[in-house]
Amino acid sequence: MDLLLATASSTPAPAGGGGFDLIGTILWPLKWVVELVLVAWHALFTAIGLPAADGITWVLSIVGLVIIVRAALIPLFVRQIKSQRKMMEIAPELRKVQEKYKGKKDQLSREAMSRETMALYKKHGTNPVASCLPLLVQMPIFFALFSVLNDVTRHAQAGIGGVGLLNAELTQEFYDAKLFGVASLHETLIDAFNTGNTTAIVILLVLVVLMIVSQFFTQLQIISKNLSPEAKTGQAYQMQKIMLYVLPFAFVFSGVFFPLGVVIYWFVSNLWTMGQQFLVIREMPTPGSEAAKAREERLARKGKAIDASGKVVPMEKYLAEQKRLYEEAERAKAATPKRQQPVGKQRAKKQAQKQPGSTPGDNGTSSA
Repeated sequence: MDLLLATASSTPAPAGGGGFDLIGTILWPLKWVVELVLVAWHALFTAIGLPAADGITWVLSIVGLVIIVRAALIPLFVRQIKSQRKMMEIAPELRKVQEKYKGKKDQLSREAMSRETMALYKKHGTNPVASCLPLLVQMPIFFALFSVLNDVTRHAQAGIGGVGLLNAELTQEFYDAKLFGVASLHETLIDAFNTGNTTAIVILLVLVVLMIVSQFFTQLQIISKNLSPEAKTGQAYQMQKIMLYVLPFAFVFSGVFFPLGVVIYWFVSNLWTMGQQFLVIREMPTPGSEAAKAREERLARKGKAIDASGKVVPMEKYLAEQKRLYEEAERAKAATPKRQQPVGKQRAKKQAQKQPGSTPGDNGTSSA
């Protein structure tokens, strides 16, 4: 608590001598955590012999921050995968609701469609927002990091520290640190152009290109390998294809205005996402997708298969289960009463003549 009070008192007042900084107040706790993680990793790397004021030490600290943040988001990522699976399962029911109210634009119909859709989400324990949770949680952390790095120049020039453990001395070290001795971590592409720092321009441009390529490849993996045939016929698939080519423009914009340290964070985070997505597509693919077929083929070569509960089992156990399920289905089919088809008068007369006890020529009654 004393540390919190001390660091709070070191936070500079907003420019202009007063006023309430809403964004700064909201981001303050996250900035404190970001500084804590950065300083902790920095202390670890300096303890093993890396120079405290060297750019690579602070770059590795940023990489450590990515590891901590993304590892903490793994439970949310698992929840995201489960939510996506459930959304795919209820897709046919959602389409039925949409077809039911197709062309109806009155207020009552829209409200009824919304109620039925929300009822489906509640019944299956999912909603579209759950699929975006990791991104929604990570974005405030990303903005907090941007704010920390963006304040480094102002704080270093004022001789003060950040909101937490990034004190005045460490802030000055961060400000003086240069990647490969040429590119400051607080420097943006615009700054590099203004100062004529050609090497920094090249580094930033290369990182932006790598960010775009990694993001493109990650999305391409999902679209090409991890979507079922049904998912490739919906409107959402068309939107994904459009975003595959539109999203890189956002990275071009970010590469121009974001400091080098933030660009490094984003690129390393993209690498984590790409690797994580590769493992998910390989080991937990969407049922019916190309990736799922490839996994079944790999398991078959090893003498294994996936049972009805989704577990990997020996092929013998899988075949025995399939035989049992087939026999149960046949018994259920045999036990189901057959529907009596309507019979015409002439056909009913012929069937009655064929019954035991009846003689040819009679009309279903015994002879005298």
